[in-house]
Amino acid sequence: MADSIPLNPVRKFSRRIQYYNSAGLSRFSSEDETSNLDEMPLMMSEEGFENDESDYQTLPRARAGQRHRGFGWFLLGGWKVLCGSCCDCLARLCRRKKELKARTVWLGCPEKCEKYPKNSIKNQKYNVVTFVPGVLYQQFKFFLNLYFLVVACSQFVPSLKIGYLYTYWAPLGFVLAVTMVREAVDEVRRHQRDKDMNSQLYSKLTVRGKIQVKSSDIQVGDLIIVEKNQRIPADMIFLRTSEKTGACFIRTDQLDGETDWKLKVAVGCTQRLPAVGDLFSINAYVYAQKPQLDIHSFEGTFTREDSDPQIHESLSIENSLWASTVVASGTVIGVVIYTGKETRSVLNTSSAKNKIGLLDLELNRLTKALFLAQVVLSVVMVALHGFVGPWYRNLFRFVVLFSYIIPISLRVNLDMGKSAYGWMIMKDENIPGTVVRTSTIPEELGRIVYLLTDKTGTLTQNEMVFKRLHLGTVSYGTDTMDEIQSHIIQSYAQVPSQPSSGGGVTSGSTPSRKTQNSAPKVRKSVSSRIHEAVKAIALCHNVTPVYESHPSVNGETESAEADQDFSDDNRTYQASSPDEVALVRWTESVGLTLVNRDLTTLQLKTPSGQILSFHILQIFPFTSESKRMGIIVREESTGEITFYMKGADVAMASIVQYNDWLEEECGNMAREGLRTLVVSKKCLSEEQYQDFESRYNQAKLSVHDRALKVAAVVESLEREMELLCLTGVEDQLQADVRPTLELLRNAGIKIWMLTGDKLETATCIAKSSHLVSRSQDIHVFRPVSNRGEAHLELNAFRRKHDCALVISGDSLEVCLRYYEHEFVELACQCPAVVCCRCSPTQKAQIVRLLQQHTANRTCAIGDGGNDVSMIQAADCGIGIEGKEGKQASLAADFSITQFRHIGRLLVVHGRNSYKRSAALGQFVMHRGMIISTMQAVFSSIFYFASVPLYQGYLMVGYATIYTMFPVFSLVLDQDVKPEMALLYPELYKDLTKGRSLSFKTFLIWVLISVYQGGILMYGGLVLFESEFVHVVAISFTALVLTELLMVALTVRTWHWLMVLAEFFSLGCYLASLAFLNEYFGLGRVSFGAFLDLSFITTWPFLWKVSSITLVSCLPLYIIKYLKRKFSPPSYSKLSS
Repeated sequence: MADSIPLNPVRKFSRRIQYYNSAGLSRFSSEDETSNLDEMPLMMSEEGFENDESDYQTLPRARAGQRHRGFGWFLLGGWKVLCGSCCDCLARLCRRKKELKARTVWLGCPEKCEKYPKNSIKNQKYNVVTFVPGVLYQQFKFFLNLYFLVVACSQFVPSLKIGYLYTYWAPLGFVLAVTMVREAVDEVRRHQRDKDMNSQLYSKLTVRGKIQVKSSDIQVGDLIIVEKNQRIPADMIFLRTSEKTGACFIRTDQLDGETDWKLKVAVGCTQRLPAVGDLFSINAYVYAQKPQLDIHSFEGTFTREDSDPQIHESLSIENSLWASTVVASGTVIGVVIYTGKETRSVLNTSSAKNKIGLLDLELNRLTKALFLAQVVLSVVMVALHGFVGPWYRNLFRFVVLFSYIIPISLRVNLDMGKSAYGWMIMKDENIPGTVVRTSTIPEELGRIVYLLTDKTGTLTQNEMVFKRLHLGTVSYGTDTMDEIQSHIIQSYAQVPSQPSSGGGVTSGSTPSRKTQNSAPKVRKSVSSRIHEAVKAIALCHNVTPVYESHPSVNGETESAEADQDFSDDNRTYQASSPDEVALVRWTESVGLTLVNRDLTTLQLKTPSGQILSFHILQIFPFTSESKRMGIIVREESTGEITFYMKGADVAMASIVQYNDWLEEECGNMAREGLRTLVVSKKCLSEEQYQDFESRYNQAKLSVHDRALKVAAVVESLEREMELLCLTGVEDQLQADVRPTLELLRNAGIKIWMLTGDKLETATCIAKSSHLVSRSQDIHVFRPVSNRGEAHLELNAFRRKHDCALVISGDSLEVCLRYYEHEFVELACQCPAVVCCRCSPTQKAQIVRLLQQHTANRTCAIGDGGNDVSMIQAADCGIGIEGKEGKQASLAADFSITQFRHIGRLLVVHGRNSYKRSAALGQFVMHRGMIISTMQAVFSSIFYFASVPLYQGYLMVGYATIYTMFPVFSLVLDQDVKPEMALLYPELYKDLTKGRSLSFKTFLIWVLISVYQGGILMYGGLVLFESEFVHVVAISFTALVLTELLMVALTVRTWHWLMVLAEFFSLGCYLASLAFLNEYFGLGRVSFGAFLDLSFITTWPFLWKVSSITLVSCLPLYIIKYLKRKFSPPSYSKLSS
């Protein structure tokens, strides 16, 4: 692949590698330090690599020579580096944060705690003092606005004054006023939102009873009562609840983007207290770790000192209530441990960067070029005059005179255009529900080269359907599920119904277990294996059945609850993962139903309606590190203790007993696009469990390395487990994903899929969604852990041609550490790239890599909280309102409801926005350049006098009412119909090259402006020699007509509003001739000539003005016609 790329790894990145090596990254430095990879080209044979044949020993010396920094380095830009580093140091000193510390919090005694941040939310950008300076800085950091400010300020100097102050300050004031009002409205809204949040009232428990406090007055150590559906105001430890189970549900969608409810557990010691007031009669404290970013972990301890012996309880994430979550059931009481800036939600809030569109940056560059031209023109004028008198003052006056070269209306027109594009996107009936959250970058949608997409919930629906159960010798699919159902009914019907229904069932299954334990060689029947597998799936999960309470039920009577439990229609399942809900729904469909669950018990209903009760002894939740979850239950009827565990095949393969089918079947299911889980079990004796429990509780109480100690104790159980079954769950593709991806590929957009899912599933979805076409090869990047392996694997990858790349997050990290530049160059040539096992920060890192190495525009699309960092890092972020909540949608620049809408958003709206803005920007510049050309001709004729050609109102009118509407109507222009743009997405490819607005097109417009300005001024002087005093009226009329005709020349598809704008502007101009006649005199009072109405109604005036206008426009129309005939653009071929 691309043999032309020179792959010398370390010339540019040697310093970075030294830094990494010195940082003590032991995992990558085992054998790297001995090998001289620094001096080795990437393309080297494996023999050469092994023998370490290197003749590049001269490179380090060459690099050492580069490091000497002398006076030359300082002059050639070193001063910038030094100034920048000094500013950074000062900024760091000013922003130095208070160090975060672990803490001991006494219950209900805030006075015993240290001083911690105030619990107030502050999302405002500015305060009363910083508002005006802050907004002005944001505006004037752009060259365009700074230029206008300098020119406007110059008019306060009498000797430099050209016209009226309002002609300079009115447009600038208007732009600033609009910006400030918009910012002020946003600030007021933010302030109001903050005020509402901070003034929410909560009940605080004190020795004297309950009192109401504002959210902002809550302190560390306070005992706060939070009602159902109320927001939790600060990070708390859960002490008590009104629920009998000692647990409650909370909604976390505002924190992590997940819509599933989370189960939280109260501290046992405080939940057991007889009354709420007893919280003040005990002497207890909570030890909490220092505030951290991770919202999924917490370590702490609860200690009660006044009991004998002291009570110690370990605290984990399930005892925590984070701020910004909402209580979904019951009333909770908690002790506050973190407030304000130290809460998890505030620590995880990153301020989104202000995104600036590429078009705005290009126009900024063009305005700098125009400014240079303006200065050069002024110098030429003064030079031709001969540098006589106070020439420097004349020079500045000329700079001000020609200031219309860069029109201030450029910003106004473009900003209004962006708002119009946003409105059009939101009003498009073909993409309903689309929201434009960032109105400053709609043109970016038309320049996308790389689209980085999430998989789950974006390309797929995040709706899980159970598809396959594999027992090793037999496999069941959707069409054979009725066999499983009959086996389950049969196995639970073997033993006749007894008063203790649970006992009846288990006695049927117990003998087989005893047989197995005593003689493992005996094979079980398929029926008993299915029974055990289904039972394991029905027990090993964190799903809770939830029943909606009926309005008619006032008291929570036992009978009402009992009636409710069995109404299947009224039952919904809550879990933190849709996979788990799919599994439990499936067990319900085959006859084993989860009917009730609390912290300590779990109940299943058999096909015959009997209830099996299980006591939950321990739960080991799923984590991304362990990739598995486990549960230990005791069956109430038999007292038998069983440890069930399920997880990913990579994690479970070493845990289950030896078998010859698991790996192969996992691969088969992954190729079908199914998410696989391995289910296993282990029977424990009472002694085994008691020994485990004591070690486990001891590990949970440790303050240092708790997670490692707990994991070690759990791993002691995870040995030689009995493999029960393998399950396959399908995540269905979103509607029209395949045609949308094909459309984007044909539009020249390269698609990268970044997912946290495993390699097999990601590869399979890439194939099924046609991200990778059937004919394309897939190169799976082998796992690499050090520099040598990465070197060889990159060489192997480089020999492949036109193949899709699949790489895991760990291998990617190693490649980027040592061969960043080479890896990105190779990956960018692939038609598609799939990165699996990606963390949220890695997703954002890949976006930034593409921006740095390719300088192309990137677009990121996702639907979950884990995609927010990627969406914010991309040039254009698109969020989908999905199953995982609205967090991605709220953080994005554009929010859509379905993935398929992205095709129309980019190919139709993105294309139109960019082409329209490019035309609008250049036309507004042309409007300024033509009048500056006329001014230059006028001054050169009048002995290089720095006198303005047109006075105040005429200049304001020219930029606004006379030409604004026709020029702005270009935002309605389109070269092809939307249907055509979708049918031929190849049209989109042209835009990524930026040909609609480039130095070439800009120079063409400059030449047109110079030609037309010269014709209008010289034509007026030649044809109206005898009526010379009327030159202003003549040239200005011809100028307005020319502008209106030029709009007509630029338009590609007429809209009725465009025609209306043309005639309205012409009408306004003709009407104003009567009112503004004094302004049409040449030099006004100095020449004493005014507009003569009788003169402009004569035939000579009309035909001469018409002929000047014709000469200025007709050649351009002819050129356009010939170009369309002999070298038509791609879109005109389609429209014809």
